[in-house]
Formats: sequence, structure tokens, C-alpha cells
Amino acid sequence: MSLIATLARLEAVSTGRARPAATVRHRRLSDRPLVFVPLTTAGEAGAPLGALAGTDRDAPRLLVVPQPRDRDLRFAFLAELSDVVLPYVDSYAESVEAAERTETDPETGKRVKVEVELCADAPQLIVPSHAGVEFVRLLGRSMRFRRTVEQDPEAPYPAPPRVPLLGRWLTHFGERARVPGSSLLLAMTELLARHWATGQSGLEDQHLGALLAWIDPPAGETGAEAALRAELAREEGQLVCPPAGPATDPAFDNKLLAPAIERYDRARTALAAAEDGLQADDRLGELTAAERQIHDLVLSRTLPTWEKVWAGIDLLRALPEGAHVEERWTRDRWSFTGHRDRVLAGEPPQPRRDDAVTAANKLATREREQARLEAQEALDDPLVMAGRRLAGEAFAGEVVDVVMAYSEGKRPSPRPLVTVRTDDRPHLGERAKVYRSLGGKPQSAEFAGYEGEGLVVLRILDKMGRGKEPEAGSVPETGDRLCFTLFEHEQRGGAKLPDPEETPWTHGGPPGEAAPETPDTVTEEDVL
Repeated sequence: MSLIATLARLEAVSTGRARPAATVRHRRLSDRPLVFVPLTTAGEAGAPLGALAGTDRDAPRLLVVPQPRDRDLRFAFLAELSDVVLPYVDSYAESVEAAERTETDPETGKRVKVEVELCADAPQLIVPSHAGVEFVRLLGRSMRFRRTVEQDPEAPYPAPPRVPLLGRWLTHFGERARVPGSSLLLAMTELLARHWATGQSGLEDQHLGALLAWIDPPAGETGAEAALRAELAREEGQLVCPPAGPATDPAFDNKLLAPAIERYDRARTALAAAEDGLQADDRLGELTAAERQIHDLVLSRTLPTWEKVWAGIDLLRALPEGAHVEERWTRDRWSFTGHRDRVLAGEPPQPRRDDAVTAANKLATREREQARLEAQEALDDPLVMAGRRLAGEAFAGEVVDVVMAYSEGKRPSPRPLVTVRTDDRPHLGERAKVYRSLGGKPQSAEFAGYEGEGLVVLRILDKMGRGKEPEAGSVPETGDRLCFTLFEHEQRGGAKLPDPEETPWTHGGPPGEAAPETPDTVTEEDVL
């Protein structure tokens, strides 16, 4: 945690209200996001109990599994979920625009620009907390390899037709959520915690009700009092503010849910044993009533969270969008378009485990995007930049002197010396490079030394044109207020990894080679 984040949390404790951690919104918020509030049974992460999903704040769609241990009911739930998610995804897959992309020419090996289709926009899923993101990934993994009757008529327990396709899309959303700065799948708690600092721990910030209580506490209450009430307040033994995410409260499971499911099981068994039509009608009514009770219970647990997610969206939409958010959203659109094309081309689903080259590429991409995100957030937001300045990774000040100088050589180039007065304490080493934003592009300079207390001398290195004299506006002038960073604004790509066919055997070997011999299975004699 940075020093400025610690100061913000301390101020939140003293004032009783969350303090802004950002002045702009650093993530994209779609005009029509799909909010997904899942609910699972205790101890059964892969057995959904129900969910609220939809794009209409006032008309969510309730999905319920009356008996989570019943495979057919779970498949029916997933089929209903696909009826909600897939049309939403398809609505963004049809509208495209022309874009240019750099590719390698297979004949010449040169990098050339080609015109391709790019989806004009992309879908966005919002879940209450990080646990919801993990649940989306779990659903995707459990669904994308299911076989349908059309694919395999003899498959045991065939899935409904569109369930594997939904699994592929949920897997893509879950994988994209691991890329720093991506906005395809967002957790509301992480989104709010990025923009406001509360007086509680990061773990407590995962409770959406408590987090919102700190950001916007009721009149007459401090954030700490409202958050405590959101976490612990109960009526008739049940939480007033249910947990935000797939997990349920044990008191709800034991006192309300378990008896309702037991009643449903008895009614279903009785219906199956009915001997005549009149008796079947009566027992069908009992089964319908039992199922309606479970629906009401699931709605009572998910609706408060649904409303809080939309309240968080309202808070975030009040912030202006950061300057670099659109650029990161364009990369999300490329990602969405690429997966759409793979699905349409009939490619197989994502593998259970990535090969060595794919895994290394993913890791390198995430590291590069993390560094890029940190740099862009600082450039977009003075409050974030203040934290980097306190850490000695940037400094701001006023230009007090500019001396024209030139490099040595046959063609001398301008290398003006700029003296900046600053109260910051940057960690500048000998000939360290610093950067400032000039017309949206980074201009680099070199640390040339100190002239006195708080006077930093910099040598400008580039972005001054090709002439002997610098272009107008490319060199700071006396009296300008500037901010220089010690971190680069644009991240460089790493070394190119070998093609999968050239992967050494130490990293998985080329595709198609025989897998290494598997170890013997563990037996009872192997365990003490």
C-alpha cells in the first residue's frame, strides 16, 4: 500500500467517511452492462442455487435451482443463463468497423498492415465481488467441455445445446479479467475500492454493503457504524444485508433454505408416487408451492445485492472517464473480436492447461499491461501521480532556466538544459532518464545534476524535430509547470518466444510428442 493510500485510509477513519482515491474513473463502464449476481450452496462451489441477471435495473431475471444436487435442474439453470448471456453477447458481435492490424507476411516475413473487422463495442459483465469473478471462471471451466446430443448422441448426461458455447464465453471473460486494466468482467467491490479509500481493511472491502456504507453512509451515521450494521445487523435471525457474492449465510442455509429444499424433495417424491390424476393435481400444487418458496428465498438473498451493484454503478458514472480508458477498452474490443472469430471458425474450446509458450505469453502480457496500467493511471489522475511523487517515482516543479546546448558530433543535435525547481525528492541516479507527456507522447530527458537545493537540471533528448533548432513548443520555457516521471509511459515488448513447434522438451516439448509417463496412483499403503 502506498503512503498516500495509507493517509487516505487514516483520513477516512478520522472523518467517518471514505476518501477519494482517484479523481477520474479508471475503468470503462458500458452504457448497457450485464449485471450477474450468483448464489451457490454452502460447500458446493460448483452447484449454483440461483442468480439474478440482466441489463435492466428494474427487471432482473431470476434463475433458481430448487435442488442443486439434481444434475438435470442444474443443466436447466445453465440453459436459462445461456438464454440471458448469449443474446447479449451476440448483440455486440454483429456491429463491426474497419480497422488496421499489423501481421507477419508468411511469404516475405515482413510486418505489414492489413484491414480487418473490429467489433464497434464489446459486452461487459459486472459481478458483486471478486468471488463472483472466480465463480464465472468456474462455470466456464465446468461447461465448455460438455457434450450435447447433437455433438455426441451417446454422451452420458448430455448438456442443453448452447451450454458449451456459454462456457467458452464465460472462460474468455474470466481469463480477460486477469489482464490488468481490462473491463470485460468487473467486480464491483474491486472497482469501488480502486476509487475510494475506506477506514477498513482490504478484506472487509470485499463486502459490498460495508464498502458502500463507507462511501455513502446514511445521515447521522459514520462509515464505521453503517458498515458494522451492514455486516452484522439481523432481523429474525437473518442478515439484513446478505453477503455480496456466491456465498450464503449459514443461518439462512440452516433455518430457511434446508427446510424449503426438504419440502420440495418430499413434494417431488409424492408427485412421482401419485396413483391417480386427482391425487397428482394436489401434489403438483404442493410441488409448485415448494418451488415458489425457494424462488422467494433466493430472490430475498440476491435482490439487495443487485440493488447495491447498481448503486455502485451510479457512483462510478458520476466520475469522468480517464483519458487512457478508451485505449484499454479498444484492446478489450480486439480480444472480444478475436474470440468471436475463433468461435465462428469452429475452433475447439480453450484447453484445460496452456502449453508452455501460451502460458509464458499470457504472463508476459499481464506483466506488461500491469506496468502500462500503473503508468496510464498516474498520467490520467493527479491524485495517483501524487502517490508516485511521494514514492520518489515522479516530481513536479517550475522551470526556472533554459540553456540551449548541442550534442557533439558531425551533426550536432539540440540538447537543451532545463532547470526545474521542485519540492519533491525523486530517486535520481547518475544519467537517469525521466519522461514527460508532450502532446500525448512521452518526451525523454536525462538527469544532468543538481544546481542547488531543490534545483534539478535535465537534458532534453528527443521529440524536438529533425532540424538544428528545436520545433516550437518542444522545449519547456521559463515559468512552465511540468511533471516528470522516472517510469516509462509506454511499455516495451519482451523477447520473442519460440513457436510451439520449436518449444524445447524441458518446457513441454513440441506438440504431438508422447506425453511423459504418468506416476503411479496413490494407494492405501502409501498413506500413513
